[in-house]
Parts: sequence; C-alpha cells; structure tokens
Amino acid sequence: MQTTAGQGFDEIREAVRGLCAAFPAEYHRKIDEARGYPDAFVEALTKAGWLAALIPEDYGGSGLGLAEASVIMEEINRAGGNSGACHGQMYNMGTLIRHGSEEQRRRYLPKIATGELRLQSMGVTEPTTGTDTTRIKTTAVKKGDRYVINGQKVWISRVQHSDLMILLARTTPLDQVTRKSEGMSIFLVDLREAVGKGLEVRPILNMVNHETNELFFDDLEIPTENLIGEEGQGFKYILTGLNAERTLIAAECIGDGYWFIDKVTDYTKDRIVFGRPIGQNQGVQFPIAEAFIEIEAANLMRFEACRRYDAREPCGSQANMAKYLAAKASWEAANACLQFHGGFGFACDYDVERKFRETRLYQVAPISTNLILSYVAEHILGLPRSF
Repeated sequence: MQTTAGQGFDEIREAVRGLCAAFPAEYHRKIDEARGYPDAFVEALTKAGWLAALIPEDYGGSGLGLAEASVIMEEINRAGGNSGACHGQMYNMGTLIRHGSEEQRRRYLPKIATGELRLQSMGVTEPTTGTDTTRIKTTAVKKGDRYVINGQKVWISRVQHSDLMILLARTTPLDQVTRKSEGMSIFLVDLREAVGKGLEVRPILNMVNHETNELFFDDLEIPTENLIGEEGQGFKYILTGLNAERTLIAAECIGDGYWFIDKVTDYTKDRIVFGRPIGQNQGVQFPIAEAFIEIEAANLMRFEACRRYDAREPCGSQANMAKYLAAKASWEAANACLQFHGGFGFACDYDVERKFRETRLYQVAPISTNLILSYVAEHILGLPRSF
C-alpha cells in the first residue's frame, strides 16, 4: 500500500525494506519473547549506514535530513520491527551536530557513524518532574576542570546498549535564574566510564520489550570539555532533540499504522464467516478506512514538521501535532486490527498483540497526548496557560 506523501524517498524505502526482509517477523517475535535486544538488526542498520543518516558527510555520515531519517524509521516499523531499539541515535544527533563544538564533532561523530560508538540515550525525565522539565533537580556543579553531577533520572532508554548519553542537568539553581528555562546545561556522558563510578543503572521491566532504566547520580565527575554549547542554554538546545524525537516517533507510528492496515485488510479479505468475507461488512470496513484516512493525514503533518526542521525553521507546533495525529491514528489502526482478528489477534504468532503493545506506548511517550493538547491550546490558539 503506497502513501500519498514523501514520494521522493523510493530508493531509501526499497533499501531499508530489503534489509528488514532479512529480519522477518519470527526474528522480532523471538526477541520480544526473550525480552532481548535486537543486536544483529541494529548492527545491520549500522553497517548499512542508516543510523548515520543525519551525520554530515565530513564526519563520515550520509548528510541526510530529518525527512530521510523519518522514512528509515517508518520503514522499520512498517516491516514489523520496532525502531525504539535504535531511534535515539537519530534524534540525539541534532543536539550534538547543531550545538556541539567542532572538536566534539570531530571526536565523536566519525566513530558514531561507523558504529564504534553508540549515542542512543538521552537523560532528561525525572521521577518528580515528568514533563515539567524546567523543574529538574539533577545538578551539575563545576569544580575546577570537572563537573560533579548528582540526582536521579527515570525512563532513560537504551543506556545498556549505548556508549554515550546526552544529559540535561541544572547548573544554576532555579531560584537564581530570571526565567525558569534558564540555568540548565547539556553534557555528553561517556557511559563506559560513568557506570559504577558515580552512575548506577536500574532496569525497569515494562509491558513492552523496551530497555529503559532509572539512573542514580552520586558525585559523578565528568570533564568540563563534555559540556555541549554554552552553560545555562541547555533547555534551548534540548528542544532540537525533542522536536526531532517527536517527528521521528510520528513516522514510526505511521509505519505501525500502515502495518496494521495491511495486516487487517489482508485478513478480513480471507476470513470467511457466515459464507462471506468479514471485510465485506461495513461494520468492519469503516473503522479500517477511518484509521487509514487518519494515517494519511498524519503523514502530511509529519513531512511538514520535517521540512521545517531541515530548513531550521520553528517546528515545535508541527512536531507536536504530527506526533499527536500519528499516535492516535496508529492506535485506531491497532484497535481495528486486533478487533477484527478476533481471538487470533491475541496469539503471539500473528504479531498483532506485540505491535499493539508497542504502538500503545506513544499515547504516553515521549510526550503525552494531553500535554500536546495543552501546547496547542496555549501556543497556537492563544488560550491561557493551564498549568
């Protein structure tokens, strides 16, 4: 089934689909059952250069835009996989590329491009602040040529399969800044040196096979050279990564949505009940058709968010709306797919229940549906701030 947007990406789609074909549903099903990490799949993506898509050519990458990166993520999910195992490397790139120093880019990007290093993790969320990022309590205090970090993070993904992590910490206390978005800074943490030496990682088991953790910082020391950009400007910098993240998640949901639509349309054409295919009934057709329409609409907003991001235009509204529309559409498609498979939708061999669980996450993360509605109400419609 072809989409109506992004028609200039056929070569990327075909190549990614070809790679994904070597990792069929059985592969992802076994990884899910074992609560494992798809090392072979991520390694194949890395060797093929797909995870270096956003890295400029001067540093060993492909120099592509967010639009192309979003197509890669979409196709992984559309093929039955889960980009959540590796999408961090995509959206974290923007923070390092746009705000890192030339020395930092030269030091890290070529090794990330080859796969020698993995930058898959971003530490922002905290247990007592959630999405109220300006109130984070993790601190970074400068002492000589080091920063000393103390605090806690939660729901930090892929730490155990990453070498580097982007970390947001407060360098100036909240009560000492003019605006609450000031006084936070971004750091690049070398996890190979940090774990066990001031950083404790505690895995969190969850309803999807998604490696995520609690992090505890106890006098973790990192070099001052690991500061990205200017001290105190971290909140502004992290928005680069967050807008990219929301846009890429939208693309992944679109990939999920098309997977569900393809799966359920094929099934309802072949499933005969009372002497006729169940797909002949309007009660079956209409929810599937409605979900498809919503996916197509979300697809258009996704590419508008990508266009603005790649042009370095303001894209927060489009990134948020794309994520909202796509997550809603994939969830509606997932519900229709599970419902019309009946009992077989709950059977692991059909993969519907696995994808159902995976796409449900995006109603909550990386930003909840209600927070997006609040953003639109305040920043686009001009309504009074609700919190």
